[in-house]
Amino acid sequence: MDGGQYNPRTVEEVFRDFKGRRAGMIKALTTDVEEFYQQCDPEKENLCLYGFPNELWEVNLPAEEVPPELPEPALGINFARDGMQEKDWLSLVAVHSDAWLLAVAFYFGARFGFDKTDRKRLFNMINELPTIFEVVTGTAKKQSKEKSSVSNSSTKSKSSSKGQRAPESAKYSKPVQAKDEEEVVDEEDEEEHGDTLCGACGENYAADEFWICCDVCEKWFHGKCVKITPARAEHIKQYKCPSCSNKRARP
Repeated sequence: MDGGQYNPRTVEEVFRDFKGRRAGMIKALTTDVEEFYQQCDPEKENLCLYGFPNELWEVNLPAEEVPPELPEPALGINFARDGMQEKDWLSLVAVHSDAWLLAVAFYFGARFGFDKTDRKRLFNMINELPTIFEVVTGTAKKQSKEKSSVSNSSTKSKSSSKGQRAPESAKYSKPVQAKDEEEVVDEEDEEEHGDTLCGACGENYAADEFWICCDVCEKWFHGKCVKITPARAEHIKQYKCPSCSNKRARP
């Protein structure tokens, strides 16, 4: 359960640690949700979801040492799995994961003597990112839609009008344009999609990255996060993200 643990000592290092652990836990609850679900067997002992600085996640028993080296995440997440709707269970795990990430970040802050200014700066950096709960429930996406006042349908039509691909492929967000237009179109793209967040990692839109939209939940994803390349996307008539695919597969 070491997962590449280390002791970050500056605000920037603690924030980098926070982002890595957060990314790992978001993967568990979104793109890797099928594997995560299976590992959380209610018949097993008390299990916890851990996120690591190297963006990996793990379901395991809690640390044996008392007190533990780091604050421990919520205990026994597997026991509630079959007693509630899957989306509600995942939301519950997400809330506890957010609380754990904050506990770890400010544990480091206390351990290495962050003053009031450092603590405030760390919190502000963390607060700029959507919470795991917001990413898992789609709240972050809804908030970004409200801010940008651009509906999904208008986003798709705008994307299509930029000559990205045929109308049915307008959900893909990797621009295709002439060289002399690249700079102007990239700027427009950033403005339109700047508030859009990846449903897997929670990071912001960038014009030079390939994105794809789920036709079921209408969340946007980095192609690399859901393992879809531009070439593969050309042959997909209706894309379903891993989470939506798993929901249909499991009763």
